Amino acid sequence: MEYKKKIGEETLLLRSPEESDAEEMLNCLKTVCGETRFLLKDPDEITFTVDDEKNFINAVNSSKIGVMLVGFLNGEYVGHCSLSELGPKRFSHRVDLGISLYQKFTGLGIGTFMIEKLIEIAKEKGLEQITLEVSAENKRAVAIYKKFGFEIYGTFPKNMKYKDGTYSDVIWMMKEL
Repeated sequence: MEYKKKIGEETLLLRSPEESDAEEMLNCLKTVCGETRFLLKDPDEITFTVDDEKNFINAVNSSKIGVMLVGFLNGEYVGHCSLSELGPKRFSHRVDLGISLYQKFTGLGIGTFMIEKLIEIAKEKGLEQITLEVSAENKRAVAIYKKFGFEIYGTFPKNMKYKDGTYSDVIWMMKEL
């Protein structure tokens, strides 16, 4: 799976991950978790090994429902996005969307392109729904998801508690395909 788009004068490449991407994917996740409060973990909670990540890549690549794409802007790793299976057969009609993007690459349209492609892939796979959870503080992400037709179906008050004792509500969103 491979998709390209021009971002200014540069070329964005989204493709399926390979085992050789494992270390970069882990580094990105650890960095992004430290750059923003919007993800589920702090950097010190990312305890996967490179081998664990390679196994994860192989599992995702062999999945009939789930998918992951890694992104490169002129060869530089920008982040990754995914549609994750929810497990039981009763949930096989839907997936959960996730995006991890280095902060220096936000605001360029990369996340938007990732969402476009993930929706396209979900439709090709015959899925019926895409769900996601997003920090209520992440107003830019909420606006982008709404632009793509995701609707808010609920809010989990104080869903995340940070080290400093503050909380963040989390919004549950879903898009019918």
